[in-house]
Amino acid sequence: MKATWEKIEKNLGVLEVEVEAERVASALDKAFNKVVKKANVPGFRKGKVPRPIFESRFGVESLYQDAIDILLPEVYGEAVEQTDIFPVDRPEVDIEQFGKGQSFIFKAKITVKPEVKLGEYKGLEVPVQKAEVTEDELNAELTRLQERHAELVVVEDEAAANGDIAVIDYDGSVDGVQFEGGQAERHSLELGSNSFIPGFEEQVVGMATGDFKDVEVTFPETYHAENLAGKAAVFKVKLHEIKRKQLPALDDEFAKDVSEFDTLEEYKTDLKAQLESRKQEELKGVRENAVVDKAAANAEVEIPEAMIDSEVQNMVRDFDNRLRQQGMNMDMFLSFSGQTREDLQNQMKGDAEKRVRNNLVLEVIAKEENIEVSEEEIEAELATMAESFKRSPEEIRSILAANGSLNSLNDEISLRKTIDLLVSSSVEVEAVEEPAAEKTEEASAE
Repeated sequence: MKATWEKIEKNLGVLEVEVEAERVASALDKAFNKVVKKANVPGFRKGKVPRPIFESRFGVESLYQDAIDILLPEVYGEAVEQTDIFPVDRPEVDIEQFGKGQSFIFKAKITVKPEVKLGEYKGLEVPVQKAEVTEDELNAELTRLQERHAELVVVEDEAAANGDIAVIDYDGSVDGVQFEGGQAERHSLELGSNSFIPGFEEQVVGMATGDFKDVEVTFPETYHAENLAGKAAVFKVKLHEIKRKQLPALDDEFAKDVSEFDTLEEYKTDLKAQLESRKQEELKGVRENAVVDKAAANAEVEIPEAMIDSEVQNMVRDFDNRLRQQGMNMDMFLSFSGQTREDLQNQMKGDAEKRVRNNLVLEVIAKEENIEVSEEEIEAELATMAESFKRSPEEIRSILAANGSLNSLNDEISLRKTIDLLVSSSVEVEAVEEPAAEKTEEASAE
């Protein structure tokens, strides 16, 4: 097989391939063995028609498309490897020659991974902050813990307020006609959560137990259900019950209930240490992101649209998986947010382009710095994963090998080592926050 690659512009080129006639003959044999099983020829059982009779009746050309389907993926992969290119999108294939006794010639127009011209990536200045926990942050965490351990109590003689759980029936209609998904009984709705159509929850606030009310809203213009987008709707609402969070007192008993400590002061000391540790990890991530962003900004690279689109799809899948872990799905999210899938994809496009750019730059830096991953590092990573999933390292390795993810593990370790290199060579500069008064004066001057 002969394969040549010619770049025609930026990240686009043409791969020209010629495959020996012997391999074409082999592909035609495979195509015949596949097709003959379904061929109906009088006097012969299916699968038993001799090749000459088959070709005489149907023509050898009837095998060409099946033979191409068998041969093309195989030789395309070989040609890509032979020419050392990295396609990032589906190729546009043009068959120039294919026939019995002939070689197979085709051209493929391919978008490939872009070249990266590195700029400065060592000794970059990165603003850093101290991992200090303020009293306000500690109190906010205590309040969050109170919320988590709060009890829901039924409120009898008060109106519903933001933060309450309203147990309601609702029956929605547009122009007097019910619509799908617009009815429910004894639905628990947290007021102020903005999980319903804009304007709905605000009108439930102030209702009392046993009240009936017509709640009038307008669906957003971008609502995912086109038959409802921009339409005015009326929901007949009955309020069955109001539940309100009752926070536990912040005292020694609370500390005993939620921790191993006997006093609130001991618990607060430990909690502050936990928050500082968490903050240190967060700031470490901030510093890593900052130094990678700077290195990427200093590089020159033109990213193919196909790579951005592919990353957007990965991000959408990840987001959908996170929603499912929370008991939701993509359709529910789009319904609550009044967005379309296209809206969500457009929102993710900027981050997707940034991710692709950063990863391309990090990959080239790793090559420039000869960063390699040892078998010991892979074993250590497998051991960590095994502990997390309660499996043996051997099982984890087998699973990754079976789904073709071992190389991805290698790439992930290499990526982390590259980021560590950038961080260790960076220069810390103190982050300076501009005083609020000065910001206000500048804004006024503008």
